[in-house]
Amino acid sequence: MDEADLLPRLLGCLSAQTYRNFRLFVCVNQPDAWWSDSAKVSRCLNNQLCMGLLEKWDGCETHIIDRSSQGHGWTGKRHGVGFARKAVMDLINVTAGADELMVSLDADSVLSPDFLGSVARNFSEHPGAVALALPYYHRTGSDAAANRAMLRYEIYMRHYFLNLYRIGSPYAFTALGSAMALPVWAYRAVGGMTPKLSGEDFYFLQKLRKFGQVMVWNEEVVYPEGRFSDRVFFGTGPAMIRGAAGDWSSYPVYPEALFDDILESYLLMPLFYVGPLETKISSFLSNTFNEDDPFQPLRANHRDLDHFTRAFHEKFDGLRILQYLKTAHDGHGTSDEENLYNFLEREYPATEMEKLKVDWTTLSFSASPVGELEKIREFLFQKEMAARVSAALR
Repeated sequence: MDEADLLPRLLGCLSAQTYRNFRLFVCVNQPDAWWSDSAKVSRCLNNQLCMGLLEKWDGCETHIIDRSSQGHGWTGKRHGVGFARKAVMDLINVTAGADELMVSLDADSVLSPDFLGSVARNFSEHPGAVALALPYYHRTGSDAAANRAMLRYEIYMRHYFLNLYRIGSPYAFTALGSAMALPVWAYRAVGGMTPKLSGEDFYFLQKLRKFGQVMVWNEEVVYPEGRFSDRVFFGTGPAMIRGAAGDWSSYPVYPEALFDDILESYLLMPLFYVGPLETKISSFLSNTFNEDDPFQPLRANHRDLDHFTRAFHEKFDGLRILQYLKTAHDGHGTSDEENLYNFLEREYPATEMEKLKVDWTTLSFSASPVGELEKIREFLFQKEMAARVSAALR
């Protein structure tokens, strides 16, 4: 959508791939009503430029889903990136073999020449994996405000990943629609993607994780563009827009203690299996599901600890984890900067912290030099990549 400027760059990346056994499926889309909206018609015209670029491109076999030409756009409430991604994946599903791979990208993605080859090798070496949540690294640009907002958002996401990894959560992965891959057989096995206006990547990967193993390591990284964008209702672009205006309330750097609450519930699983136990997580689940003892249905239906534990993780899934953190975070009292520093100080040696050369006493996501945020992002990226490698070796 509205990507005529960046689409040639992506097509260039695809043309440069050393692995050549691939086809391209693209959905160019917007609501049909935009053709009658003077504030939106420029996007419709931009989409027509995208259609022209794709029709002329001869880099590989290409399938274009036209949801942008007048009379072909989305109608009613069924529109947005979730419906676009589902339309593409559903078309692949009926044209591809079960063992072929779907690699999901966005038009602003930048890829190394070995990117597709690395994904193919990864699944060849791990044929039972149901998905791959690819490593990512948002590119900075010339807009200082956009760089600041993007770095703040990445710090949030990497801090979130590292804490879920630290506590051993099954949902320790980052859901980015521009950075995921899966075999067609897995898509069929879970009944396909459930469309959402946005956030479809989060729900889809969670659905896949409940079915099987989601890989998090890959040799090559996806490089999305770090930019302000209102193409989706939530995600990187909208988060950056709200954050640049001073509102990071939806993406706080959560206190490490809240993740420890979740870890406690994991460690107490044998006791939950035996009988009721009052903890912060059991209280949250009780309120969420309106059950006096949220573990009782799991005990009744699962007669051994392993199956009971798996059922718990399906109940207290990635969505419920996020809901718990948001609920417990309200009124916590510490700043995002404090929470980040406390996490880093606890988890990493002081010598590593000193090498960052960040003044933690004055750190401000809104006022510190962008260069300081870049150093923190880079540090967290390296720690996350190490964690992803470690996860692959388990």
